Amino acid sequence: MQAVVLHAYDGAPDSLRVETRPVPRPQRGQVLVKMTAAPINPSDLMFLKGLYGVRKPLPVVPGWEGAGRVVATGDDWLSRLLLGKRVACAAPNQHDGTWAEYMLTASARCVPLIDSIDDEAGAMLIVNPLTAWALMDTARKGGHRAFVQTAAASALGRMLLRLSQHFGVAGVHIVRRAEQAELLRSMGARYVLNSEAAGFDEQLRETCRQLNATIAFEAVSGMTAARVLRALPDGGRLVLYGALSESPLMADPRDLIFQRKRVEGFWLADWLAGRSLWGQLRLARQVQHALGDLLRSEVAGRYPLQEVHRALQDYQASMTAGKRLLVMHEK
Repeated sequence: MQAVVLHAYDGAPDSLRVETRPVPRPQRGQVLVKMTAAPINPSDLMFLKGLYGVRKPLPVVPGWEGAGRVVATGDDWLSRLLLGKRVACAAPNQHDGTWAEYMLTASARCVPLIDSIDDEAGAMLIVNPLTAWALMDTARKGGHRAFVQTAAASALGRMLLRLSQHFGVAGVHIVRRAEQAELLRSMGARYVLNSEAAGFDEQLRETCRQLNATIAFEAVSGMTAARVLRALPDGGRLVLYGALSESPLMADPRDLIFQRKRVEGFWLADWLAGRSLWGQLRLARQVQHALGDLLRSEVAGRYPLQEVHRALQDYQASMTAGKRLLVMHEK
């Protein structure tokens, strides 16, 4: 089989190569997925540089999510139930990922796809839609009347915007460019702020005060996190779920000590681990029904595995344009 293989965690193009590898065989509790498509996500970019929360033994196939059809299974009832089914699948934490023609993963890391969801949408089911759902669930269950989000023009940010409109939770959406602000306004966003504009910090503080925005979902880290934390009212809560700037989190100690604000991290894997297997499957089915609307993803390009470097370059040049998919076998 053909696979993209990472040889060093240095972000260098030469460290990522397309190679021929043997097709793996599933053991008990595992399934072999004939992959159809796999997206490139910010978590993949961090993984390639060794900045993600998981480092796998090298060489290794990258890619954290994708979709395909189960073509072989281990000798256990749960795995056998998936044989022949189309699935969305997550990569194992210590072994090869989704950027290959075949992937071996645990049966518990697969979600059967409903008939109305094609493989491309299914390939993007896990990372962004489930994270957006979890963040909105956090805001609603916490009784927050309004929230702040950074990287609001990203695929996940737009999902959060649509979810906030659906559930009636006010959102303050932060972007870095004027065209991104216009995009969100065209989607009906009322409170859109450009962090590069003059007076941004004061405007953000005033908007948070006006809406009583007491929670922030932060994807950038660095000084962006410090600016957002400063703008939140006393007792505000900042949830860090990404680090697009690849910079350490910055925070003013006075915000934490005297204004009793809180900073916490969010990792989807931990959030899902708090649910039973059947609870995860019920959630995934619920989310699938929203993939065509509230949780839809725009695709900006499709690339064979051999063009992985071009796909990475295009994605990093314009993440707002949409997802880049690596495509393998026909559906």
